Amino acid sequence: MNIKIRLSFQFTAIVFIILMLFAVLVYYFSYTSQLKRYREDLLNSAKNSATLLIDVTEVDSTLLKKIQRETILLDEEEIVITNASSTLIYSNNTKHLTDSLINSYFTQDDVGYFSVGEKDGVFYNHVFRDQTYKVLVLANDNTRRKNLADLKKILFWSVLLCLLLLTMLSYFFASNAIRPISKIIKSVKNINSAKLSERLRVGKGNDEIVLLARTFNEMLANLEVAFSNQKEFVSNASHELRTPLSVMILESDFLLNKSRSEEEYKEHVVALVNNLKRLNAQLNSLLELAQTTNDKKIQLQPLRLDEVVFDAIHQLKSKYPERKIISKIQYPENENELLVNGNAGLLSMVFRNLIDNACKFSDEDVLVEFDIVDKLIKITVSDKGLGIPADEIDSIYNPFKRASNVKFKSGFGIGLSIVFKILELHGIELTVNSQLNRGTQFTMLVKKQNIA
Repeated sequence: MNIKIRLSFQFTAIVFIILMLFAVLVYYFSYTSQLKRYREDLLNSAKNSATLLIDVTEVDSTLLKKIQRETILLDEEEIVITNASSTLIYSNNTKHLTDSLINSYFTQDDVGYFSVGEKDGVFYNHVFRDQTYKVLVLANDNTRRKNLADLKKILFWSVLLCLLLLTMLSYFFASNAIRPISKIIKSVKNINSAKLSERLRVGKGNDEIVLLARTFNEMLANLEVAFSNQKEFVSNASHELRTPLSVMILESDFLLNKSRSEEEYKEHVVALVNNLKRLNAQLNSLLELAQTTNDKKIQLQPLRLDEVVFDAIHQLKSKYPERKIISKIQYPENENELLVNGNAGLLSMVFRNLIDNACKFSDEDVLVEFDIVDKLIKITVSDKGLGIPADEIDSIYNPFKRASNVKFKSGFGIGLSIVFKILELHGIELTVNSQLNRGTQFTMLVKKQNIA
């Protein structure tokens, strides 16, 4: 049973119970109201009969019967009047008012009501000249029974028709209520791993369906980020691990090419071990970068920024042995001025990418400059190479985006996107100045560590 039919059934059942309760209450109050009126008629008949027979001297039993024959009595009315000694002084049409029934009411209150079969009765103590007379009247209320029977039919057909109408209306309203959910289901079926950028249409208001759509859109956004992070991690890993793996392969080929002296073997094995350590550090940094993209948090610790830069330069010199990478720094009197809070592996990745690009797109020397300005350390990586077209500078940080004038150079356009993300996580400002065929300059402003 789908939710639409279930809602319709539940709503119909609830309203049906309410209608039945309403019908029962209507019948009950109608019954009690008519019974009350009929009992008043019985009591009036008993009082009138007693008054005529006892209080009025001119009326005797014979005249009273004649009067009652000529007047409209209650249906199948029976009347009995006795004195205090239970002596019968008047009776009319008695069928159910037996002696035992009459005697049972002599000890009762002044007025009381009873039933015999389908007939309703009243007993009444009439007092005249210090004498008590008991009057019993019994009659059949056919009008009430007919009215109640008609009321039952009216209530039955009314409830039945309302139930049929209610079933149709409840199904209609349930369909309208479920329609937005059906649209959400239809939209969700069209979303897959290749279409995570699509979103559900969110209506106005703050009802549960709107909140459901918003929550699902938030989940899609999180999934999109997760898939994007996965894709970026694969791209970043392939980009960053290519250089150390290439160096290790060259070292291994060199050792296997021919027999070497023990010192040469030792020297190159040490180099392989160092490259393996760097590779391990790069992997850890890439994993941390992938894991912290969502919450924008990374593990920071105090480090010497110049050491990170020199380590990156040292790694790249083996890749570009004939290229001069010049570091220019004027050390302060207090070396703590070079301390910053950062992640050494990720920052090393930044400098390797920037210096590698400078070497790749320039045939001249690459300059890395340090300058301490108040609470900031200014680092500039500059080259005199191809430069970047002015209209493309704003898009160079996009993944797989490469300048139009470097298509002939190897690369995937991932390095600067990694640089931008890492610097963003560190809160480091990066600016770029470039002129075609005159070179490019990347400038970073890094906050020094707060020293108490």
